Amino acid sequence: MSVSTQRIGTLIWVLIFGGLFVVGIGIALDRSGASYAWNFIGAGIVAIVAGCVLVWLRSRMPEP
Repeated sequence: MSVSTQRIGTLIWVLIFGGLFVVGIGIALDRSGASYAWNFIGAGIVAIVAGCVLVWLRSRMPEP
């Protein structure tokens, strides 16, 4: 099963910007005193890191 470079590129942007959005929501929840805010922040950071790993992976893929 081969994943196209276009799909990986789309997934990279979704993970990075989605992760930043979730981190922002987590920070807003933390300021309002919600106890589960760090769960959002942690999930956002994991998504951002996954996006960065995919950027590295995409840079190592051969051009189609």
